[in-house]
Amino acid sequence: MSEPRARIRIDKWLWQARFVKTRSLAAKLVSAGHLRLNGEKIAKPAQAVGPGDVLTFPQGNRVRVVRIVALGERRGPAPEAQTLYDDMSPAPQNDVPTAPRPAGQGRPTKRDRRKLDLDRQRVLE
Repeated sequence: MSEPRARIRIDKWLWQARFVKTRSLAAKLVSAGHLRLNGEKIAKPAQAVGPGDVLTFPQGNRVRVVRIVALGERRGPAPEAQTLYDDMSPAPQNDVPTAPRPAGQGRPTKRDRRKLDLDRQRVLE
């Protein structure tokens, strides 16, 4: 008979892979319905995952898409955690232009700041 596939709780894996700081935050992420496992929404932190599964979830200002490569033994350093997954996320896009900074003049004055804000609003419209 074949050996059963290794599995681990999704909240524990997210914590070991260093996507969240605590397991309780990982459980909240899953319970809130913000995580998809192989394209399907899940709502239980006890959901078992294993190598080959694809996770989609928000992190900060972007959406992360990762394929699980391995299950962790512990929550180790970041280089060790990065070996647990393949990042398939699209590259982050920065559509908002940065403010031009005059060379050697320090912080902008209040008048200069208003001009910069108006220029940004025109670009976004």
